Amino acid sequence: MSRTNILSSFIAVRDTFFLEVSIGITANAFLLLFHILSFFLTHRATSTSLTIGHLALKHLVMLITIGFIATDIFESRELWDDITCKAVIYSYQVMRSLSLCNTCLLSILQAITLSPRSSCLAKFKHTSSHYNISGFVFLWVFNLSISAHFLLSTVATKNRTSHSLIVVTKSCSLLPQSYLPRHTISMLWIFRDVFLIGLMAISSGYMVILLCRHNRRSQHLHKTSLSPRASPEHRATKTILLLMSVFVFLYLMDCIVFSFSGLWWKNDPVHVCVQMLVGNGYATIGPLLFISSERRMIKLFKSMWEKESKCSIVP
Repeated sequence: MSRTNILSSFIAVRDTFFLEVSIGITANAFLLLFHILSFFLTHRATSTSLTIGHLALKHLVMLITIGFIATDIFESRELWDDITCKAVIYSYQVMRSLSLCNTCLLSILQAITLSPRSSCLAKFKHTSSHYNISGFVFLWVFNLSISAHFLLSTVATKNRTSHSLIVVTKSCSLLPQSYLPRHTISMLWIFRDVFLIGLMAISSGYMVILLCRHNRRSQHLHKTSLSPRASPEHRATKTILLLMSVFVFLYLMDCIVFSFSGLWWKNDPVHVCVQMLVGNGYATIGPLLFISSERRMIKLFKSMWEKESKCSIVP
């Protein structure tokens, strides 16, 4: 491939990435604002609603952080210092880890919400909301701890000429680690990811079974021509199942792209752009799925818009 083709491919993928980040920031801000307004207007929030709002907040911070990282990769003119590098890289890794944990928690909570009264999960329906704050605190402490090695290994690139550094951006690099700490951390991350994705698969399978049972019962209770509307719980379940599928697909794609591109952005900037595009796709697609399936959200903002229009007309 010629240098001109590489440059044009790089610019196209880079612009697509910044467009993705812009859409993701807007969608997550919109979703977070909806859940904040609905809480203040109704003075109550379900465990699923709190988890979705928490997920939107983390994705919002993650996309803003990756925007800073991308700017330093593609367009930076001033190098960052050690503190800035540590704060940005550490924050991004924590948000990515929390995104995985929060998505798993969301699938489990929805499975509890959908479970019938005869199920062993039914007893958690009324108590799950009481443990939300404790669950969020545990997730934050766990992910802040497991990502703490980035605070030690991330350094500013300026005034460092060692070829052993792993370059992340123009300003920031990772110090090489010895064999035992590196593989211990890798095994912890792999175990966490496999465990959480396994929980998502189990809860998703359980929800699919419940939905199939519900559809069979509906066929007995209604004529096929009537096509009864699904309840809000079932619509939310289908959205979350779609969200799980998107997450697993993009997670596998991220692993594949990462295995080919590595962390050395300067060797092939096009691969790095593709990796960042895929790695942050879930944070952009997720809120769009929630917004498109949430009728209350559309009605709330529509009513607010109508009230604002009436107030502006009245002299």
